[in-house]
Amino acid sequence: SCPPRCVCASNILSCSQAALSSVPAPLPRFTAVLDLSHNNVTRLRADWAPGRLAHLHALLLAHNGLSFVSTEAFAHVPHLRHLDLSSNRLRALEENLFSDLTELEVLLLYNNEIAAVDRTAFENLSRLRKLYLGQNRITRFPLELLRDGTRLPQLALLDLSANRLRSLPVGDLQALPAWLRDRLYLHGNPLACDCPLFQLVARGRRRRLSAVMDFQEELRCFLPSAPATPVGILALAGRQPLNCSEAREAVLEGHLGDTITLGCDTRLRGVRSRHWVTPGGERVLEEGGNGSAALLANGSLQLRGLRPEDTGTYACWVGGPLLNETLYVELLVHNFTLHGPHDTLNTAYTTLVGCILSVVLVLIYLYLTPCRCCCCRGGAEKPPPPRDDSINSSVLSATPNHAVLGVPGEPARSRSASATGPGQNGRFKGGGTPQAPPRHGPKVQRKVSDPDSVSSVFSDTPIVV
Repeated sequence: SCPPRCVCASNILSCSQAALSSVPAPLPRFTAVLDLSHNNVTRLRADWAPGRLAHLHALLLAHNGLSFVSTEAFAHVPHLRHLDLSSNRLRALEENLFSDLTELEVLLLYNNEIAAVDRTAFENLSRLRKLYLGQNRITRFPLELLRDGTRLPQLALLDLSANRLRSLPVGDLQALPAWLRDRLYLHGNPLACDCPLFQLVARGRRRRLSAVMDFQEELRCFLPSAPATPVGILALAGRQPLNCSEAREAVLEGHLGDTITLGCDTRLRGVRSRHWVTPGGERVLEEGGNGSAALLANGSLQLRGLRPEDTGTYACWVGGPLLNETLYVELLVHNFTLHGPHDTLNTAYTTLVGCILSVVLVLIYLYLTPCRCCCCRGGAEKPPPPRDDSINSSVLSATPNHAVLGVPGEPARSRSASATGPGQNGRFKGGGTPQAPPRHGPKVQRKVSDPDSVSSVFSDTPIVV
């Protein structure tokens, strides 16, 4: 039952280097590993496996010059866990190309001509752990494969080395868990040099991530001033023209009374146990904790109501299946309370507003002082003050004293001036009576203003200064 030019060993079927232009038929139903590498199978159609191969879990098609793969090519091998399509001529990954491989764990696509990756090409690959896309023509980082961990939740290795990436979403990559950054290979790309890229790589070196430690020499970038000569990314520290400074790792800042969470960003998977040690030597072991420190379900440490004595270095001890790891997080507590979002007036703004209000009040006092006697014009008459009062007191008097000349029944007032001469302003004397207005023909007689009354201020008699 073994096909011609193939070797069968138990459930392994090896047809490598057999000069095949198509998949041999019929294939034994018990085949678990099928090796078709180093042949001339350029097209993989939907009918390459006429029957269902329920036991097949490894399919090797490397070095075939393969340029076309049907979207239904894997419908008959639903339990495939290892697929090798490397070193071929694939140019694009079409929509839902691998959606039938729900149990796939390893996918090798390196050394192809892939330039476009459809967003849905890796749909339903919930068990995929390793994805090799190195040595292709990819120009955009496929961040959707990693964001939120929903597309490929089990992915632990992503190889994008030796592509055509010129920039990276550094902020999004830094937010990824350390266990994924540990196997994120980006060396061999024509990246543009900048300080965020340097800090990303420098943090990886400090954490001793494999993707950085194993390929330090290949992690290069191109300076704007010398676009033809690559330089080492880790050599950008203090180097002109960028003069990048290395950012500190795992340093958090808080304020008095705040609540802050310290993350235990370990690169180990399958953690069995972990605990925290505070700067004072206290161990936080159980979820919930006591006092202001509490161990969360995801292994983070939450500190409530920060105090000045909470400042220091915290240690997270992680126990994995093969080795242990200790992480250190430095916390700085500032000795003041941070203003909340509703405290919009800062000190400078408050001072400016106070100065403006002070100027406005001074201007109102100088130019808009209200008349203190305007409300007394319609008041009841009061007896005039004694004649021996000063002129100033008569001016401030609130007693109306208007008399109409020539009215029958009223006594006529003296119109003669005192022998001592005129008083202030040449109009009236210190204790005398007002002068009579001059008569000019048969005009209507006018009222006489009494200087002892405040109402004289509102009289129509002209005042000569």
